[in-house]
Amino acid sequence: MIVVKLGGSLAESDALPVCLDVLEQKYHGSAIVIVPGGGGFADCVRQFQERWRFDDNTAHRMAILAMQQMALLFKGFKNDFVIAHSLTAIQAQLRQKKIVIWSPDIQELDNAGIPASWDITSDSLAAWLAKTLPAQELVLVKSALIDKNMSINELAEKNIVDLAFTEFVAQATFRLHVVDKETFILN
Repeated sequence: MIVVKLGGSLAESDALPVCLDVLEQKYHGSAIVIVPGGGGFADCVRQFQERWRFDDNTAHRMAILAMQQMALLFKGFKNDFVIAHSLTAIQAQLRQKKIVIWSPDIQELDNAGIPASWDITSDSLAAWLAKTLPAQELVLVKSALIDKNMSINELAEKNIVDLAFTEFVAQATFRLHVVDKETFILN
């Protein structure tokens, strides 16, 4: 099984539908789970939190809703893909040979002890999902250009992945690839 996280910023360009097409063509009939980033929806949460100063727990819940909105957007592009909210639902859809879009369930994340912090974004949630399912591979597709020689710590220092990502992938058994959209589309 492969978990592919598509950065929310891909929705700011024509890359998002192309990446979804690549996933459909390359992985049709394979066990694949797509994790959406929060994109502009999550950016709005950040702006509202800065303006209104509400707590991180509220912001965390709103950011999960941002991921859910992106999941709906992805589904709008690909009617044959299915949305699943829980680990159980993901596994059931994978058995049906469906391409799954994860729309995370807030309660499930709370039960897993995922902290409410901006240090944890959809990158870390994708890593948590890949570990929990378990997946053989995790691919993060980013809008930013990625130097393939950079370590995960360097990617975190440059804010290409979130600050908690290194902890979430520590001792992971899956293969990890962080790629830019051009590399993903061309491979």
